[in-house]
Amino acid sequence: MAKRDYYETLGIARGAAADEIKKAYRAKAKELHPDRNQDNPDAEARFKEINEAYDVLKDENRKAAYDRYGHAAFEGGGGPRGPGPGGAGQGDFASAFSDVFEDLFGDFMGGRGPGGPGGRQRAQRGSDLRYNMRISLDEAFRGAQKTITVPTSVACTACSGTGAEGGAEPTVCPTCSGMGKVRAQQGFFTVERTCPTCGGLGQTIKNPCKVCHGAGRVEKERSLSVNIPAGVETGTRIRLAGEGEAGMRGGPAGDLYIFLEVREHPLFQRDGVNLFCRVPVGMTAAALGGEVEVPTIDGGRSRVKIPAGSQTGRQMRLRGKGMPALRGGGTGDMLIELAVETPVNLTSRQKELLREFEKLSEDNNPESSSFFSKVKSFWDGMKG
Repeated sequence: MAKRDYYETLGIARGAAADEIKKAYRAKAKELHPDRNQDNPDAEARFKEINEAYDVLKDENRKAAYDRYGHAAFEGGGGPRGPGPGGAGQGDFASAFSDVFEDLFGDFMGGRGPGGPGGRQRAQRGSDLRYNMRISLDEAFRGAQKTITVPTSVACTACSGTGAEGGAEPTVCPTCSGMGKVRAQQGFFTVERTCPTCGGLGQTIKNPCKVCHGAGRVEKERSLSVNIPAGVETGTRIRLAGEGEAGMRGGPAGDLYIFLEVREHPLFQRDGVNLFCRVPVGMTAAALGGEVEVPTIDGGRSRVKIPAGSQTGRQMRLRGKGMPALRGGGTGDMLIELAVETPVNLTSRQKELLREFEKLSEDNNPESSSFFSKVKSFWDGMKG
C-alpha cells in the first residue's frame, strides 16, 4: 500500500514553515494518541504515521530531500522506516513525540536549558538574598551611606570555587555523560529524570575540597557599603548585583536586594513627596492673626503668617520644603495645618474676662449661629 504524503498526513501545505509543522503535529498527536482512543483500533497506526511524517519534516535536510524526491529519498535505509518487521519501533516514535513534549513542558520539568544540550549545567547561579533596612526620614531626605553585615555564601578560596581539591576541574558524569539527565522509556513516552549520580550538574568530583566539601562555597559574613539615594520611601528596593549567595562550583553569584522602611518622624508626616506638620496655635493668635515659627525637614526654620479668624484644620503651603523626588524630578511641598488650642487651667480673672468676652461676641461666631439656626429649624419641623 502506498504511503500517504507526509504533508497530507499532518494536514499542512507544502512549503509550510517549521512552526506550522510543529503546531500541526502537536494537534494531531493530541488527537490521535492511543491512550485517548482506546476504542479505535486504527489510532495506533495513525499515531505512528504522523510521527513518521513529523520525524522527516522537522529536519531541514530530510525535509529538503523529501520535497525533491518524495518517499523514494528514504528507500534503502536512508531514512525513517515504516512500521512492521525491521521498521521503526515504538521507541523511535516515542522519541519523536518526546521532542515536542520537551519543547512544550521542558521549562516546567527541567528540560533543555541555557547550559547546553539536554539542559546540562556545569555550574549553578547562587540564590538572591533579601536584607530589610530601617532608616530615618532625615536620611531619606538627604540620602545616606550605610554599612551592613550580611551572612551569605562566598566562593571557596581553597578550591577557587570548583569544589575539587586543589582547584582541579570536575570530570564528566559517567552515568549521564554530562547531560545531567537520564532517560527511561515508558510506553510511547520517553521520560527524563535528574541524574542520580551528579544531581543534575553533569559533573562529578573525585576528590572533594576538604574546606567546602565539594560545594565550591562556604558560609561567611560580609560587610557591604550601601548608597541610599535621597527621596527613597518605604518599599523602595535597592539591588546590588552579584552580592548575593555565591554560585555552586564556580557559578555566578546571585543578587542582594535591600528593602527599605522609613521610620515615622515625631514632627512630620509624609505623603509621597509632600510633608505635613500640625502646628498648635493659641486661641488669641487664631482670632487676631499673627505669626508662628515652624521647623523644616532640612533643619531650618520658616515664619508663617496666621490669618485673623483662622480655624482648626486650616492649611498653608510652603513650596519646595517637602521631600526630594527619587531620581530627580523636583521637590515636594510642606503643608502646615493649624490646630487652635483651647486654654486650660484658667485663673478666676481669666474666666471672668472670657465670660465678659462671650457676652460681647454673640455676633462673632457665624459658624455656630448657622449651626444652631439649622438645629432650631429641625426641631420645629419635628414638632409640626
